[in-house]
Amino acid sequence: MRIRARHYATGARLDLLLEGGRIQSVELVSETTPDLETEWMAPAFFDLQINGCDGIGFSSADLTIADVRRVVEVCRRHGIVELLPTVITNSSSVLVQCLGTLRAARESDTALARAIPGLHLEGPYISPEDGPRGAHPRQHVRPPDWDEFLRLQEAAGGSIRLVTLAPEHDGALPFIEKLAAAGVVVALGHTGADGPRIRDAIRAGARLSTHLGNGAHATLPRHSNYIWEQLAADELWASIICDGHHLPPSVIRCILRVKTPARTILTCDASSLAGLSPGRYTTWDQEFDVVPEGKIVVPGTAYLAGSWAFVDRCVENVLRLGETSLSDTLDMAGARPRALLGMPARSLEAGQPADVILFDWSSGGEWQLRKTLAAGRLIEA
Repeated sequence: MRIRARHYATGARLDLLLEGGRIQSVELVSETTPDLETEWMAPAFFDLQINGCDGIGFSSADLTIADVRRVVEVCRRHGIVELLPTVITNSSSVLVQCLGTLRAARESDTALARAIPGLHLEGPYISPEDGPRGAHPRQHVRPPDWDEFLRLQEAAGGSIRLVTLAPEHDGALPFIEKLAAAGVVVALGHTGADGPRIRDAIRAGARLSTHLGNGAHATLPRHSNYIWEQLAADELWASIICDGHHLPPSVIRCILRVKTPARTILTCDASSLAGLSPGRYTTWDQEFDVVPEGKIVVPGTAYLAGSWAFVDRCVENVLRLGETSLSDTLDMAGARPRALLGMPARSLEAGQPADVILFDWSSGGEWQLRKTLAAGRLIEA
């Protein structure tokens, strides 16, 4: 297959020749008619926080391999070719079951294993307080337990690569040290920790702030608070949800200016309710409302419960701000999460996997995903 489009970083119009799921060569535009021609192309997205979609949750005890395959397919339609399925706070037995299903999915299907290079455990070692806890079920929040984590990692087949926790728990600091020593990336999130504790957690090995600015109290001290503390810590990268609801534009601008695109990751934090029609739904033994403007809320509160949109919407919203270049914005949704996890970079070069997004964009105008290629297989947006 010959694809013709402009390179997202250089603007050069090129032909990519794809064969066997990889980029075979990159050529200057020739007289040969391409099989597919669009305005722009870039490496596909990598989202490190996908909870599910289409009514399927990775934290459901009823999760099946077919469910996992369905979520991966939906994500591909939004340009996400690789993701970390995120399993959230629950009982130990349900966590083991969910992680075991995800392991079985990866082991049963090479395409799924390729799409799911690891897993994200968000909780159960988070703050029990209203606000920082977010939509996580209070009854299952608990302090870090290394023996329990080893059981969870065994159930996952060693594929847990990212853990989000609150460092204020007793025993959290040595727990962070053990995770870091084991090669697991530690993220701070759903936390009410004070400044000294956050700095201790960084020294212990924490490297990321999970969805910075969210999973927080509705009201905070204006100066001394955990958002400022994490924002000011150069050692911490930040993931942010730019779906149009989780963070206002002014906050996104501040985070981008302080962390810079080199230490910022775009995630959609898609909920199991992502993409569903407006209405009230029950999941995690709780009720949630999908409201017409495209957000998911805990009924009767201002608390959000994951995102209804996917990372292509986040990219569009960030580009509209004009704070970052096209290449930096797309890299925050692909190259940056890969770098955080220590994974090889992806590029539009010969020998690379044929994981490519094709899109329309004009400076100061709208961004629109058109097609995704996953290992050379064409997927319509």
